Amino acid sequence: MVARKWVALSNTTIGTFMALLDTSIVLISLPTIGRELPGTPPEVLLWVVLTYSLVTTTLLLSLGRLSDMFGRVRLYTLGFAVFTIGSGLASLSTSGAFLLSARIVQGVGAGLLSSNSAAILTDAFPPRERGRALGINQVAAIGGGMLGLVLGGVLTTTLGWRSIFWVNLPIGTFGTIWAYRALPRTPSHERQAPIDWRGNLSFAVGITAALVGVTLGGLQGWGSPVIIFLLVAGIASLLLFLGVERRVASPMFQLSLFRIRTFAFGNLAALFSALARGAFSFIMVFYFQGVLFQSPLSAGLMLLPLSAAFVVAGPISGAVSDLTGARILGTAGLLLSSLGFLVLLEFQAHDPYWQLAAAMVMLGVGQGMFAAPNRAEVMSSVPPERRGVASGMGMTFLQAGNLGSLAMGFTILAGVVPTSTLASVFAGGSGGAPPDVGAFMSALHVIFAVGFVLTLLAAGANAVRGRSDRGEERPLPGARSPTLGSVP
Repeated sequence: MVARKWVALSNTTIGTFMALLDTSIVLISLPTIGRELPGTPPEVLLWVVLTYSLVTTTLLLSLGRLSDMFGRVRLYTLGFAVFTIGSGLASLSTSGAFLLSARIVQGVGAGLLSSNSAAILTDAFPPRERGRALGINQVAAIGGGMLGLVLGGVLTTTLGWRSIFWVNLPIGTFGTIWAYRALPRTPSHERQAPIDWRGNLSFAVGITAALVGVTLGGLQGWGSPVIIFLLVAGIASLLLFLGVERRVASPMFQLSLFRIRTFAFGNLAALFSALARGAFSFIMVFYFQGVLFQSPLSAGLMLLPLSAAFVVAGPISGAVSDLTGARILGTAGLLLSSLGFLVLLEFQAHDPYWQLAAAMVMLGVGQGMFAAPNRAEVMSSVPPERRGVASGMGMTFLQAGNLGSLAMGFTILAGVVPTSTLASVFAGGSGGAPPDVGAFMSALHVIFAVGFVLTLLAAGANAVRGRSDRGEERPLPGARSPTLGSVP
């Protein structure tokens, strides 16, 4: 049993490491991709990031449900293989449209990995060890993000941007084989439950239409009939999704889980936190390369304080939370992150780098104090047979927050910064010095102010989450037994 839990931790850590490596390695290379790949204006570069996260987000709920039905390890292993294939396709891209298609394949694989890794760890580790296990897992993932920032800069500078996708091929191949051969299987639940196709479709249409509408609205203005239609259709589809989930026999979004206070407020805090910070690295990549004219490698190194601080705080907070719970520790961390956003509000273009680095350390430490304890406590609060769908729901909140943050950040940039400046910044300053750096910095300050408010909201939600409850076989509130069929 002891050996099996460490196998689970090791393999899922490789999976999350690869997914985070891919995110940051692509992020640091975006200005180069924009210059060298046909069909990649600023909005396409944004969607190189958004497409991956959007596909992952729209699939997480369904994949969490499928993992409860057909086995978490089986779908997790498939995710490794699909992600590896998508990486190979991305390296062959000849246009922006080709790259976006390959990112869709990668997103499917990432969804299979993300929706199952936390559930696999929760199954493998006893309650008092989960915070530490999830903390190690998340720290390794952020380590992948750190390595991606540096490795992406090195590879893009020396071998070209296509080489950033080659890194995933040996890692993905090894991880797929090891997961298939070594990961411990757990019993499948409710194999006869039908797939919630109406919920899947309404959720996917809703979030896609809303994001497309928001990003196009920032570029073209909000009065276009097409943009108005997309926004209305997106909101209507998401409302329809909630209605479907209340009535369908086997919903992919288990609304009954929100009766658990820890689950409800922990996920709400995670959503606000992701909305606050999701766009930070994206916009800072273009600040470093498009305003300061740094190389991809230098830009990656300049972003390291954020990830390094998270790596230091993550495992410590995970271990401490196993004894104390996530409420006080996580709230303190989120308040520290909000202080980091306040420091950023005073930062100006060409100010000393140490001021920016200090703010990033505050953000990283604060998020490290919150993330792993929150994840462990949320997953421990649900009955074992619900962990697949609970993991998918939790990751959906995180991904939706990141997507919303990226769309919001780009919309603010497009609304405040002149088009010529924005195009130059997104191309890494290749067109010469941006004509209006002041407008770009004004947009950043608006983004930081919004991040400050959202982080305070996250701290408030975390503070009212209630006492930690790590009961293993406790039924949901209002349910007559812990079996799935008993929950309305």
